Amino acid sequence: MTTAAAYPDNDRSSVFAGADVCRAAGLTLPKTTRRPLFDDDAWDFTDVVGLPVQLALCTRRFDFTAITDPRWRVVAKELVLAMLAPGHPAVAPLPRAHRTALHLRSCAGRLDELTRFFHWLGERGVLSLRQVDTQICEVYLAHRRYVRDEHGTVVGENSPGTRRAAAQVAVDLVNYSELFSADRVPADLRPWGGATASAVAEMPSGRTENKTQPVQDQILQPMLAAALYLVSTLGPHAVALAGEVRAADLASSTKTEGLSHGGPTFGADVTRLLDEYERTCTPLPMVPEHYVTDRLAEGWSPDDPLLRVATGVLARQAGFSQFWSRRLPALRSRLETTVAAVGVEKAFARETEQVTAADGTSALPWTVPLHRLQAVALIGIVRTASIIVLAAISGMRASELMELRVGCRRPPEEPVAGFTRYRIASKVVKGQPLGGTDDEWVVIEPVYRAVELAERLHEAPEDGALLFGRFAFTVRYRWFRNWVNSQAGQRIGLAPIPPGPVNLRMLRRTLALEMAYRPGGVLATKIHLKHIAVATTEGYSSRPGGAQAELLAEVNKYESDRNLDLVLAEFRNYQQGILPAGPGARGLTEFFASVDEKLEPAAAPGPRTQRSDRDVLNLLTKRAKTPHIGPANFCWFTDPSRALCLKLAGTPTADRPLVGMCDSARCPQATHHPCHRPVWAEHAERTKTFLGDLGKTRKTERSRLQNDYDRALRVVAEIDAATLRRPDEDSA
Repeated sequence: MTTAAAYPDNDRSSVFAGADVCRAAGLTLPKTTRRPLFDDDAWDFTDVVGLPVQLALCTRRFDFTAITDPRWRVVAKELVLAMLAPGHPAVAPLPRAHRTALHLRSCAGRLDELTRFFHWLGERGVLSLRQVDTQICEVYLAHRRYVRDEHGTVVGENSPGTRRAAAQVAVDLVNYSELFSADRVPADLRPWGGATASAVAEMPSGRTENKTQPVQDQILQPMLAAALYLVSTLGPHAVALAGEVRAADLASSTKTEGLSHGGPTFGADVTRLLDEYERTCTPLPMVPEHYVTDRLAEGWSPDDPLLRVATGVLARQAGFSQFWSRRLPALRSRLETTVAAVGVEKAFARETEQVTAADGTSALPWTVPLHRLQAVALIGIVRTASIIVLAAISGMRASELMELRVGCRRPPEEPVAGFTRYRIASKVVKGQPLGGTDDEWVVIEPVYRAVELAERLHEAPEDGALLFGRFAFTVRYRWFRNWVNSQAGQRIGLAPIPPGPVNLRMLRRTLALEMAYRPGGVLATKIHLKHIAVATTEGYSSRPGGAQAELLAEVNKYESDRNLDLVLAEFRNYQQGILPAGPGARGLTEFFASVDEKLEPAAAPGPRTQRSDRDVLNLLTKRAKTPHIGPANFCWFTDPSRALCLKLAGTPTADRPLVGMCDSARCPQATHHPCHRPVWAEHAERTKTFLGDLGKTRKTERSRLQNDYDRALRVVAEIDAATLRRPDEDSA
């Protein structure tokens, strides 16, 4: 039974007084968990069932104690609970209240901004919300609009999101004012004339270009190359190294069970251990450099042969918790004898296998010997590499990566002989009810192997355990880049990664743009984009409402934009006398001529002339649906019956060309443009080199290469000639 709580200077009691917050909001808690109550000054949602892994712990705890005024603290509680429980009998009748429950993350953001607003009001001597007027709302928005230094000087401007949060505070206090029991804003307050917070903040709202930029090519190339190398080449060795670390932690960690603090057998037990080191010719374990520094500061001699010996590790291997300094003199002579016999070395990765360097120039050990922290760091770098491969090639969001669990790999399927389908299972969190929605991604083999590697590197690989858990990718990526650029990364031939921003959103957008715009781009040099496109399409077909459907829709949108830009650019080239070449050039030129004729003022039926890009695009839209980008040509797929690739494949009725089988020098729908000249020129140069290396007896191969060389030279000559030809010459 709830009890009414009275508040200072107010005869009303809150309608939520004594309420169970989670029960009112429809949130499920385990039975043994303490349930937050409305009257508590801190609400802990940490154990709510179904919260996404991505949600940080600090966001799961609502702390109202930062609001010093007890009346405003009640207002904050009432506002937050009203947003969590829009169906509550006291909230539902409010005309401007939210009709759907806000996510805990959104409510945490509202509470943070509300706390900031109340603090700002207190600094300006505002004692009651009844004093808040339009001017105060505008001054607070201006205060939050700019970034100031410690002297109050404006040094920048906050994002539209920050401005919207500031405006939303005033809007919420107005919309829910009838609910508040301790204090409220004036009933006639209408800040900014009743406009929405998004309008006040001038939010782009999707009307402009996506603000998430793709990863720069000069960063993407070495980053992806390094990640793939670590996953495919160093990954199996990192798994063995992780096993070494776990075994050492069990045997020689300070937390190892059964260790003794001392005893009369200490010297004998350590001596037997040293005998075993000498018998097996195993170097003694070495302490990290910071321990050496500490020992030197304590008075050890730099020439002491025991300076770098990890005596604590030896003690634990012998069954004792610590190597007490008072016991060192008695064992010094024996320790020095063993050091002279077997030496001292870092404890991990002492015997390493050979691998081929990333640049392919040599074979070398996959790593040098490592201290424990260095070994743990290297294992973490390999785990980060698997995350990069997953994100860059599958397009999974951060929330979807964090929901992956051990055992998420589905058994490979072979629907057609020779073709294998790989699936991984996770959850879609964005836009889904609490708890997310189960989903599966159809992926290519490198992604599947990256997940497998992450499972093998897991500290406790039990089915259902979180594979990665919540992680800060920007921090992990910074460590990854620093390692690649360090001596360790350069030793194995990895190209340095330039500085620049990389995050999971950027990787997803990069994948979408590479698939849509650049089938021969940076990503395609490392991963077959056609395979990714097929996997994404299969995932869409398997679950039309799933995450891969959204990725495919994004790719299709970018592809449509690319086609429009491409057609418009080629039309402008036509107008400037830069004509296409190739078998399909005449048909494309005639189409451009017909469009150009419609744009002529003399041919226009009225005084209005169509000169803007938008008007031109209206005329080009139909043809913009047909182009397909090949590495050395454009395919204008207007008539399947004329497509040479479909004839060669025996599928003349297909609705898409087989760009990989394109013979653009013979296909009547293929064109060559100045942007393709470098590809053909490079092909000609390489073919010429091969011809020069052939022996006189290889006549068949010489004939084939000679024809290929002649064709490449002919295409280059046609591109050069078309670039200098005027449109009227071609039509003549």
